[in-house]
Formats: sequence, structure tokens, C-alpha cells
Amino acid sequence: MSALRLLPGRFAVCRLAADEAIPGWIPGWATGGPFSSVTRTAGELSIVCVEGLAPEGTKIEAGWRTFQMAGPLEFSLTGILAAIATPLANAGVSIFAVSTFDTDYVMVKEENLAKAVKALRAAGHDVQ
Repeated sequence: MSALRLLPGRFAVCRLAADEAIPGWIPGWATGGPFSSVTRTAGELSIVCVEGLAPEGTKIEAGWRTFQMAGPLEFSLTGILAAIATPLANAGVSIFAVSTFDTDYVMVKEENLAKAVKALRAAGHDVQ
């Protein structure tokens, strides 16, 4: 099964208008944060960042903890996210997932962290 590393700190998922410029407060590039993500669709601009860095007035969902899958993962692999999402769903833990070129990140609410770790380990995943 997969090796998962719990990243330090709490994260927030932010929603901005689709036509908004990517804001300068995004961590990662300047601060070397452990994880951030920017995704734009026709309907929105979503940003994942370290909690507390999003300015007031931004629509946010805070309190996320983030697991990083050991990578890099080959694009030909199948079922990687399903192998993580299924035991979490069976345990009643919702997720927010983000994929990059090299790996996947699965986020769970902090109040579900212990339940998530237990479910992942029971499914055979190495959680660090």
C-alpha cells in the first residue's frame, strides 16, 4: 500500500472569483511553506494555503490536515486515490484531494485526523 506523510500545520481552502488575479499572499513561493496549490476553473479560483495566511474577507474552509503520498507516482498507476479515499469514506471521513505532477495530497478535517489515521493504517497504509 501507500506511504503517507502528515505535513505539519493546518491548511485552508480558499475560494476567489474566477477572474481574480492570483494574490501575493499565497505562501510557498516566498516563504517555503510545506504545501500550497492554485487551481483556476471557469467558475472559480481555488487556493490551498497554510491556515491563517488568507486575508479576511476571503471565503475559506479552514482546519484541514494534509497527507502527502510518497512519490513520484507514475501516471500509468491506477487506483491510487481510490485506495486512500475508500477506507476514509468507509470511516465517514470526507476528503479534499489535490494532485501534482509527482504525487497526490489528501486533506482531512483536523477533528477527523485520528479516525483517518486509524482507517488508513487498518487498510495497510504506512502513515508517518
